[in-house]
Amino acid sequence: MKIYALSLGAGLLVGVIYSLLNVRSPAPPLVALVGLLGILAGEQIVPVARQLLAGQGLASAWQQAKCAPHMFGMLPGRQSDQSRNAAALEEGLEKHS
Repeated sequence: MKIYALSLGAGLLVGVIYSLLNVRSPAPPLVALVGLLGILAGEQIVPVARQLLAGQGLASAWQQAKCAPHMFGMLPGRQSDQSRNAAALEEGLEKHS
């Protein structure tokens, strides 16, 4: 239940900010996408800041916090090792059937 209350509070805060900026909800698509990008970037601030405070450089902090996979997801045409191995196993089973 706590996560729902926090989510509602975050939504109310965003609504207040939208009102101050004179943007009506639902926001125009480009405004909404930029807002989502801000949310993704904002999620990375705390983990990166923790790493920076621990004395690491920015590039190292970015990698330690695993920001790139979270920010950009799986790029088209790229497969994780696990999904690649599963596909190879499945292909091997089909050949032996």
